Amino acid sequence: MNLYLRYFDDETLVHSVDEALAFLSTLDDVEVNNNMRQELEKFMQSSAMYPKHVKVHARSFFIAIKTTAATMEEFKAKGASQNKAEKAAQKEALAQFAAPQPGWYAAKLTFKRVIQMPDTLKSHYVDTPFICKVKAQSTQDCYEKVVAHLRSRADIDPRSQYPSIKSPSFEWNFLG
Repeated sequence: MNLYLRYFDDETLVHSVDEALAFLSTLDDVEVNNNMRQELEKFMQSSAMYPKHVKVHARSFFIAIKTTAATMEEFKAKGASQNKAEKAAQKEALAQFAAPQPGWYAAKLTFKRVIQMPDTLKSHYVDTPFICKVKAQSTQDCYEKVVAHLRSRADIDPRSQYPSIKSPSFEWNFLG
């Protein structure tokens, strides 16, 4: 496993923690210390594949990403191809929501409803489920009708927040 390191505009791909620390020591703002070594070694030994942020100063960090790429070019090419694949999957999902399928839908939307406490007059958010049946032209139309209905209700604070159509907080079933 290799490491991609980035600190502002400076970046590199290294094959070990020692190489990573050597790169970091060449940067003006970075003072390599034992804590950085321990964090990078622990990160490399862990099974975690998410990016690691390592503190340099009070408000600055460098990022470390594990990768199987052997070169910087390969790392950047993998990232570009993954981004394209993710965007294609998102477009496909959105197209599926917009696909015409007129009929009745059973919908459940759990939204963050603003509730005002009567004794303190302070507000807080409460997860509130809303279940209904909607006659719509597509899943997208069903979602939009549910959210429009909730926003138009006088008993629901306009500061309430609604999940996206892709969220697990929006469930639907086509009834026919």
